[in-house]
Amino acid sequence: MLLLAVGLVALNAFFVMSEFALVKVRRTRLQELADKGSRKARLALEAVEKIYPYLSAAQLGITMASLGLGWIGEPAIARLISPLFVDLTEWSPVYTHTVAGIIAFILITLFHIVLGEQVPKSVAIEKAEGIALFVISPLRFFYRLFYPIVWAFNEVARLILGTMNIKLANEADLAHTEEELRMLVSASQEQGYLDIVEGNLLSKVFTFSDRVAREVMVPRQDIICLYTDDTYEEVLELIRQHGHTRYPLCEGDKDHVIGLIHIRDILELAGSPLPLNIADLKRDILIVPEGMLIAELMQKMRQSRTHMAIVADEFGGTAGLITMEDILEELVGEIYDEFDLTPPEIVKNEEGEYVISGRVLLEELEDFLDIDFDEDDEVDTIGGLIFSLLGRKPQAGDYVDIGKYRFEISEVDGMRILKVRVYEISPPDLGSGSETPVG
Repeated sequence: MLLLAVGLVALNAFFVMSEFALVKVRRTRLQELADKGSRKARLALEAVEKIYPYLSAAQLGITMASLGLGWIGEPAIARLISPLFVDLTEWSPVYTHTVAGIIAFILITLFHIVLGEQVPKSVAIEKAEGIALFVISPLRFFYRLFYPIVWAFNEVARLILGTMNIKLANEADLAHTEEELRMLVSASQEQGYLDIVEGNLLSKVFTFSDRVAREVMVPRQDIICLYTDDTYEEVLELIRQHGHTRYPLCEGDKDHVIGLIHIRDILELAGSPLPLNIADLKRDILIVPEGMLIAELMQKMRQSRTHMAIVADEFGGTAGLITMEDILEELVGEIYDEFDLTPPEIVKNEEGEYVISGRVLLEELEDFLDIDFDEDDEVDTIGGLIFSLLGRKPQAGDYVDIGKYRFEISEVDGMRILKVRVYEISPPDLGSGSETPVG
């Protein structure tokens, strides 16, 4: 009887391990092993994909083992320890049996909880993959043996949950939301499973699909264009100054973009005696709306085999320019080459303050500074937000206070805010403006 009780504790442990291993094991890892020919991995993957019947089977096994343990284990242990009280005490048989029963109950409960529940649960959580492969064959046999009972349990549970408008989760319901995936990436990075580069790249993937062309483009005033009436010498001088490979070609002004020019086509004309008609060298250029998602735009650029697109505003004018490099930088960060003299958009100076470009996106600053701007949908950049809060032409020295930070304009160009100094302030200093407070 005692050996049978030990066997029931082991059986309970088996079903507990089965339950937690199937819940915890990574489906992608099982798929990888199954693709390599592992039969057990294939069976475990099938169980994970139909997890509720297998969980019901595990619960049935746990219940049967627990009931059997209570029925057999307690009397077996009580019978084992009763003679000790008879030899050591002068208690009556009834009293001795009662005390032995209480001690047996405590011992069997201890064994059941520690050896039958806690230990196998912890092992299954820590070694989910190995345990899942170990238990799957006997669990599958048990599931098939008691299939009618398991099916009945599931149907009863479905009916009860139906009265509460709750459905049993299916495979899609077991998937992770975007926020859950963010937390998984963060936890994996903290535990060392992902390095900083991998963690940052995966984190940027979640924001990439939400970015639109307006947030990523080079604004209209920063676009370097060629014009149809430019001479060959003027074109070469502009190329020497800026070092880009491709330039939009405009007719009259930036609102009339008629194509793009590749410098290879320009350089091939070197030494030609004929006057340059730059319009003859133009290639087609994509024109896309401001609100187009950059993931969609990237696919469109790949299909059309082009690296540049003009971003049009709602009135059909030119709002900005976007390149394949601009899109990729949203995933991997700024890309610089030996000819790129553009400084970083966020720089920390010796005083511990930040000097940032007015073009930095509010969403990026929210993560960087751990701040909530509560921005308007029409404002994407810190420069745009400061301009909106000031409500007038910005000047160097103007500032706005948001949270614990002061955002002070350090460089302007007309109506554009080029550089902003950011530093922490104490509560008594809170305010905004240069003369007029702003929010």
